[in-house]
Amino acid sequence: MSIEKKYLKSKPVCKVKFVAPEPLTKEAKKIYLAGDFNSWQFENTLLKKQKNGSFATTLDLETGSEYQYRYVLDGERWENDFDADKYVPSDVGVDNSVVVV
Repeated sequence: MSIEKKYLKSKPVCKVKFVAPEPLTKEAKKIYLAGDFNSWQFENTLLKKQKNGSFATTLDLETGSEYQYRYVLDGERWENDFDADKYVPSDVGVDNSVVVV
């Protein structure tokens, strides 16, 4: 599973851990996350290499919402998440991954 969700009891926030799918980690030196939550400015959301070799980042997202996102490999190639909650068409003719919190 490449999305892990942890809902907070104290506030309407979900800690969402995005883990890049393994095939993507073999193809890229750097993996970024772009989406609604960062205005698609991926440069600010770099996934960090974990001890187990995976690449991940955790974001606090407001519950009751859906967020479109994509992984960006080496700042150039945009890829979907194979384990997204769903997919929706984008304005540029490709589908975006969606996480529902």
